[in-house]
Amino acid sequence: MNTRTCILLLLLVSTFPALAQLPSAVGGQALPSLAPMLERVTPAVVNISTEGRVKLRMNPLFEDPFFRRFFNIPDMPNQRKTQSLGSGVIVDAARGLVLTNHHVIANADSITVKLTDGREFKAKLIGGDPETDLAVIQITADKLMALASANSEVLRVGDFVVAIGNPFGLGQTVTSGIVSALERSGLGITGYEELIQTDASINPGNSGGALVNLRGELVGINTAIYSQSGGNIGIGFAIPINMAQRVMEQLVQFGEVNRGFLGAEMQNLTSDLAAAFGLPNANGAVLVNIVPGSPADKAGLRAGDVVVGVNDKPVRDATVLRNTVGLMRVGDPLQLDVLRDGKRLRVAAKVGARMTAETSAESPRNERLAGLSVQDLGPDHPAYGSLSGVVAQEVSPRSPAFQAGLRPGDVIAAVNNQEISGVNEFVALAGKIQGQLVLRVHRGNQAAFLVIK
Repeated sequence: MNTRTCILLLLLVSTFPALAQLPSAVGGQALPSLAPMLERVTPAVVNISTEGRVKLRMNPLFEDPFFRRFFNIPDMPNQRKTQSLGSGVIVDAARGLVLTNHHVIANADSITVKLTDGREFKAKLIGGDPETDLAVIQITADKLMALASANSEVLRVGDFVVAIGNPFGLGQTVTSGIVSALERSGLGITGYEELIQTDASINPGNSGGALVNLRGELVGINTAIYSQSGGNIGIGFAIPINMAQRVMEQLVQFGEVNRGFLGAEMQNLTSDLAAAFGLPNANGAVLVNIVPGSPADKAGLRAGDVVVGVNDKPVRDATVLRNTVGLMRVGDPLQLDVLRDGKRLRVAAKVGARMTAETSAESPRNERLAGLSVQDLGPDHPAYGSLSGVVAQEVSPRSPAFQAGLRPGDVIAAVNNQEISGVNEFVALAGKIQGQLVLRVHRGNQAAFLVIK
């Protein structure tokens, strides 16, 4: 053994006692640790696994028995099994209510919840909302612990946060970081976006898990990451708990979300428009069209009005106004701060019920549209100007439309080869047609025909 080796061995041996006697305190003060908070919080975060089936999309000719026999094409399965892993947060221990992401339980035939103590329970779906990517499930169990919620509206950029979930199915994992940004929108993650951005590591499987502050209070539901590789790069997003609570209340009460409706098409106030209107800045939402008979029309709102506040909350852009109204209940009062011809006005209105294919149906044949909510194709949609039709807003997983393959965001341009231009025309046409409905649907840059039987 050479001299260098002896020195290394002596150094290693002499280091072991020091490592074994690392101090638990410095200057009489305990070392800072998140462990005490996490010991209280982590039992409220659960692992969720699902099994289900989805219908395979294939060429309609392959579904024709005559075509298959003529070309000697064997029968092919039209469904495939699906499995998913995610996370959830117990928000009501007495009732066993668990808040999670809609995409975690979408298409699920069975949902299993696993607690940190190893117990597993079959869960019942209470309701889901694809537009906010939230869902509520329920388990029957004792000795549950729920997380207390914070007020996410007082969250600030730079606040420390901790993400808890089940990344890659590894089991419960904790990561920490800060709030990187607030009110992120326009990302295409959900229909209603005012997301919290954080650099706490969020990976696949964290969806539906908890984002908590250092007091262990729930500030958000982890929902997505921004990544080109599929792994964490320090840009994750969570749904603010204030928004999640409003959605959860309706899901528990109704099993779905009844969207608020103002009846005004709107767009962001650009710097050019602000200059043209003689406004000092580009904060606000410009109303470009008012639906006759709508709450906006009854309140006296006009095209060209610039909404800069709603219920004493500043309106930064059209997304804020749309989200605020869309997450309110029908009949709730609205106080709108409006700029019109250089003057500031306060306009009172009431949230109305969104005009949908389901609520507008008068014909029994329109039961085929049950569970489907659509709205006119407005200027805020990417296809505006290039397509006409209606936009699918909500498509219940149990609805005939969902089974046919329709999804939120799809543009319905024609029914049985007849072009449509709005909700009323869509509903009226569907009510006249007997038998199946053949919808021409556009999704992104693709088009397809879907059949609702």
